[in-house]
Amino acid sequence: MNEQRPWLKHYPQGIPANIDAAAFPNLVSVFDDIFEKYGPQKAFSCMGKELTYRQIDQQSRQFGAYLHSRGLQPGDKVALMMPNMLQYPIALFGAFRAGLVVVNTNPLYTPREMKHQFNDAGVKAVIIAENFAANLAAILKETAITTVITTSIGELLGFPKKVIVNFVVRTLKGMVPKYDIPNTVSFSEAINQGKKFKLPEFTSTPDDVVALQYTGGTTGVSKGAMLTNRNLVANMMQIRAWMMPQLKEKEEIVLCPLPLYHIFAFTVNCMALASIGSLNVLVTNARDLGSVIKAMKDYPVTLMTGVNTLFNALLNHPDFKTVDFSTLKITVGGAMAIQKAVAEKWQQTTGCILSEGYGMTESSPVVTTNPLDGTGRIGTIGLPIPSTDVRIWDEEKGLCATGEVGEIQVQGPQVMKGYYNRPDETANTIKDGWLCTGDMGTMDAEGFVKIVDRKKDMILVSGFNVYPNEIEEVVASHEKVLEVAAVGIPDEKSGEVVKVFVVKKDKSLKEKELIAYCRENLTGYKVPKEVEFRDELPKTNVGKILRRALREE
Repeated sequence: MNEQRPWLKHYPQGIPANIDAAAFPNLVSVFDDIFEKYGPQKAFSCMGKELTYRQIDQQSRQFGAYLHSRGLQPGDKVALMMPNMLQYPIALFGAFRAGLVVVNTNPLYTPREMKHQFNDAGVKAVIIAENFAANLAAILKETAITTVITTSIGELLGFPKKVIVNFVVRTLKGMVPKYDIPNTVSFSEAINQGKKFKLPEFTSTPDDVVALQYTGGTTGVSKGAMLTNRNLVANMMQIRAWMMPQLKEKEEIVLCPLPLYHIFAFTVNCMALASIGSLNVLVTNARDLGSVIKAMKDYPVTLMTGVNTLFNALLNHPDFKTVDFSTLKITVGGAMAIQKAVAEKWQQTTGCILSEGYGMTESSPVVTTNPLDGTGRIGTIGLPIPSTDVRIWDEEKGLCATGEVGEIQVQGPQVMKGYYNRPDETANTIKDGWLCTGDMGTMDAEGFVKIVDRKKDMILVSGFNVYPNEIEEVVASHEKVLEVAAVGIPDEKSGEVVKVFVVKKDKSLKEKELIAYCRENLTGYKVPKEVEFRDELPKTNVGKILRRALREE
């Protein structure tokens, strides 16, 4: 197999070729192990309030018992709908313990999107931050939801912070629209009530689905990826195996600005990094860059996860340079391409390499990542992680030669069971045991993978493939550009031409100047024919730029 896995020769020392995905039968057994091992260690912190692993253990047990007492049975679906706060891990582990299937839901969803996801998944209970409850109230009667637990941003922060935070959120900022939902119970009340009940032990097999993780829908309607115990346990162990040579148990302090309901932070922060007794510092709203910077000043952060847009925004924030980066060992970027200009500036500013990885909801999510020992390569998404096979495939000719562009396909224990209630979509995505990612890429002789672009985002100019990532990379390297998105627009002569949407960093930037710069760096047919300046670009909840929304305009 080694000839087919050239990347193994380039694994840093101490990283195994394979992990034992069967080491734990289910997620609950993993967390029982973690809680026992790291009881007194600090586990999660938010706005200065910290909870230990022991506290999370106890409160999640009570919360799970409460859910069970409300008539929820193993296999029932429960939606978690909140930004990063201490309630999240308690609700998550409580739901797993009650044998429920977790449906992570973006709290910024409109009522229409909420209704689609809740009905598609068959959700019976929802735990929701009160800020978003008015949207739930608008569609509640059109769903099968019988249990609603509401929580406030300040609820678990302790006195007096709870009172102050809730006053600011509710009264000063008016961030909680009025809503009317009968029979709701507060999060604290649910934990309290849970003391009265005993939670039975449920058996959960490796193949049982424990999470329905909806795809971001950047390419169409959102679908629920069925993630099993085996999928999540395996990916957690794969990530841990990859990072462990650089990390120390019980000593890491991890900054978590990405939302835990998103698959990246869900698996990497909430599970893999918790599994070595790290402290996860939760940022409730990463769009408030000041709060991200404050968290970095309050804690000697050793590891950080994020996305390109966040790293870029931080680098352009005047206070970021005042942070002490001496403890920062690892920065991992994912969810969208890391631009070279951003990676280079990050390293200059923080002294820490920004390592890009790659994954998707359908693979729990991590597939490849750059080595963390300094041998990573900027501009690539790294090497396949342990127990993972990756191939570059062309539908017509099969396996691509080294350096040839084809679709990135994946095999490994982290690949989902399929899409919930969508056998047709599952068959289109998993073929002959390979997950077809829809991303176009290349692999070099050493096994480093490079993404060229999404199949669906490819622009066809006079028969030539133009990849938006390449255009964006060039435009982003212009010193007067803050953000960019490239899309194809119809053209009579060449079928399509490139159009870029640009947010300026320097107001003096003109269209002519940008196009001249592109001409110096791109071959003729790739040069944008149109430039539109915007104050901001449409983004997903994680900060991924939505090219589709721009195309549809």
